[in-house]
Amino acid sequence: MDDIESQLDLEPLHDLLAEFIPRGRTALLPALQAAQAHYGYLPARVAAEIGNALGVPLAEVFGVIDFYSLLYSQPVGKTVVHVCNDPACSLAGSDSLFKVISQRAEKQAAQQGQSRITVELAPCLGLCELAPAALVNEIQIGHADPSRIYEAGYPQSVRPRNIVGGDIRLLTANCGKGRTTTLQEYESAGGYRALRRILGNNGMLPMSPQDVVQEIKNAGLIGRGGAAFPTGLKWEGAATATDFPKYVVCNGDEAEPGTFKDRVMMEEDPHRVLEGLIIAGYAIGANHGYIFIRGEYPHAFEMMKRAIEEGHRAGLLGENILGSSFTFDVELRRGAGAYICGEETALFEAIEGKRGFPRSKPPYPTTYGLFGKPTVINNVETLANVPLILQMGSEAYRKIGTQKSPGPKLFCVSGDVRRPGLYEVPFGVPLRHLIEDLAGGIREGHQLQAMLIGGAAGTFAGPQHLDVSTSFEDLRAAGLAMGSGVITVFDETRDLRNVLIRLARFFAEESCGKCFPCQLGTQRQYEIIERLADGKPLPGDIERLNDVGWTMTDASLCGLGQTAASAVLSALKLFPELFTFGKE
Repeated sequence: MDDIESQLDLEPLHDLLAEFIPRGRTALLPALQAAQAHYGYLPARVAAEIGNALGVPLAEVFGVIDFYSLLYSQPVGKTVVHVCNDPACSLAGSDSLFKVISQRAEKQAAQQGQSRITVELAPCLGLCELAPAALVNEIQIGHADPSRIYEAGYPQSVRPRNIVGGDIRLLTANCGKGRTTTLQEYESAGGYRALRRILGNNGMLPMSPQDVVQEIKNAGLIGRGGAAFPTGLKWEGAATATDFPKYVVCNGDEAEPGTFKDRVMMEEDPHRVLEGLIIAGYAIGANHGYIFIRGEYPHAFEMMKRAIEEGHRAGLLGENILGSSFTFDVELRRGAGAYICGEETALFEAIEGKRGFPRSKPPYPTTYGLFGKPTVINNVETLANVPLILQMGSEAYRKIGTQKSPGPKLFCVSGDVRRPGLYEVPFGVPLRHLIEDLAGGIREGHQLQAMLIGGAAGTFAGPQHLDVSTSFEDLRAAGLAMGSGVITVFDETRDLRNVLIRLARFFAEESCGKCFPCQLGTQRQYEIIERLADGKPLPGDIERLNDVGWTMTDASLCGLGQTAASAVLSALKLFPELFTFGKE
């Protein structure tokens, strides 16, 4: 043990742990985060104290620390800067931003013997419409400028305003104001009216949980997180399960490169998300819920925390909500930097105080989910639809969108467009409308080369796809992925080969390593694309790329591996000339 660790004052840690000890192992991740916030990193003595207090073996404590990229077992600078490296930010110059900040940190270290700043690349910070983006300690920075990040830092007040628009403003009615909607404002605009309706608080007879589930089924709500599973069927499965207790979980671990819709919802209209979660709990018979928010979203975390506090004070959470017999409470959790935790069962593992490895299915979460109990997990956008459905009625809701894809949809448009932002439209508008009308078309003097739809796990589309309808059924028929609603646009000057390399590297780095098809497949995919890019292909590399891709798709344990080759496989089909690297 070095001198620094031997001199650590552990008394503050003991005070911190008093809050977490009653919860045992499930409090491991928040306990580590609280300790790191105090000490700057997680020394071995601190990790040991936490493990002893929570009853977690030290090896498993270190396993968790090493798994998450935002936890540090070694000292870091007083200021930690994460520079986003997703496709949208790379188009906006994030490579140069990272280089300048890193060079200044190195110069400082050479002059002073150490640097006060640690600079790291981040796969995505969810600020794609404000590219290039950075995270400076707990402050999210859009349109980042290297000198101000390094020399003066950014006050919270300069945080750029979220860009929100669209043809309709149902889910985003309270967004785009540059601030968070308060409980009073939310209720004045009809908020919590759906909850009051189902509990019979507005003079009407209460709805039974079965009736609530049926209304969601009648509305045809399809999950907005990417898997596109019918929400009503998911709720019904958990509602009819006989094991108790039951749980509902909001998946706010939005880490798909190009996606930022859930961040905007949590930051600017958190009560809409909270109301949807409470209703989900009532529908399936759960009295406890969790909201899991990715670690790179500090502002969203604080706004959801404030909403929960407001809900408690107003009698919307806790014992006998609104004078009814229904009791429901929510626990807020923050991720620590792991793309895999967007997968539902990996997220459960994180809440339970473990590394975020996905579980084998079956059993499915509706019968064996969080803590081995029946669980419904929905993403932020899905839950935001729930109050809307119950307020307007399933029949009126189905009139929005298409027959097979009813309701409103949020699309995140970024890259080489004039007005990147979050756009709400009815399902079924053409891609052209989103790109040319709402996002303002391609930047001045350029033309469309490609679109990446669905994020890193999505598929490429070309100009010939502009008139494809944005419904699940029409995108699927065109061989395109809806995913979570990401559209990253590239003009004719962009090197799509570089984009492919970045995507392949992203999956190679984010694979959790639990199953061999993904662990090995993502590495081989990256290696092959690198060889091709260097003009040093091996015989059969194109065929090998196809084989690796389809093996991952068919044999991987979870959605990460199953979609890790989607963009590459679509590019092979759509842009075969990209794979003649070094042969021009």
